Amino acid sequence: VQLQASGGGLVQAGGSLRLSCTASGRTVSDYALGWFRQAPGKEREIVATMNWHPGSRYYSDSVRGRFTISRDHAKNTVYLQMNSLKVEDTAVYYCAAAREVSSYSHEYQYWGRGTLVTVSS
Repeated sequence: VQLQASGGGLVQAGGSLRLSCTASGRTVSDYALGWFRQAPGKEREIVATMNWHPGSRYYSDSVRGRFTISRDHAKNTVYLQMNSLKVEDTAVYYCAAAREVSSYSHEYQYWGRGTLVTVSS
């Protein structure tokens, strides 16, 4: 599975951004796609993840209620709509694919290149 993330940028606190992750290669619908992030000096952490088919979604406590993960089957794309952004959301965001929905990064077999999100105060 090849993953291509895009949509990062610079935004003021309180603003919004939408990240996209387009998947290609193997049967994409067999995989859950997740978003992780890594801030400078911190470990990589789960943001949100979901299956292709209706069902499991997972959000970290820090983003629940502000971020929404969704997918477009026709475009093989998963989105992360980020609203009410905070300075502490600043990080490199990565999309990744796993056989099942999981909050653990080591269970994701495929990773895309990150996209930088910077939230200014």
